[in-house]
Amino acid sequence: MEQQPLVGVLVGSRTDEPRIEDTFKVLNDLGVPYEYNAMSAHRSPQRVMEYVTTAEERGIEVIIAAAGGSAALPGVVASWTTLPVIGVPLPSSDMQGIDALYTIAQMPPGVPVACVAIGAWGARNAAYLAASILSIKHPAVHEAYAKYREGLRNA
Repeated sequence: MEQQPLVGVLVGSRTDEPRIEDTFKVLNDLGVPYEYNAMSAHRSPQRVMEYVTTAEERGIEVIIAAAGGSAALPGVVASWTTLPVIGVPLPSSDMQGIDALYTIAQMPPGVPVACVAIGAWGARNAAYLAASILSIKHPAVHEAYAKYREGLRNA
């Protein structure tokens, strides 16, 4: 039987999927069940709203939203939920992700989005941050994440 997803992973376009493969790898390595969708805050805002407003009832506890350029997706996601939202700025424009970093990091008070590094490092850290958040409530995630961190200290 498949486990209910705890993390929702969103990108604004299927073309962004290769940029967040490390997110999937880390979540898989830690045994964190997730679901993945591509939906644009600009081209399909209704779909984003429907996904986000039903996420909690589907068991999602953390949402990772990756976007480049204007990077509206993480902020739009955060506007529709009180779940933790982690934004991953992607290097998809001439500015190599700096524009996305500023957009995600500068959310207005009351609608926070956690922001990680640009690109592959951020993709990995988004998954580790999600695991850290989930560790509070899920012993198996706590154990897997603690084991990973112990390995870092002993490397």
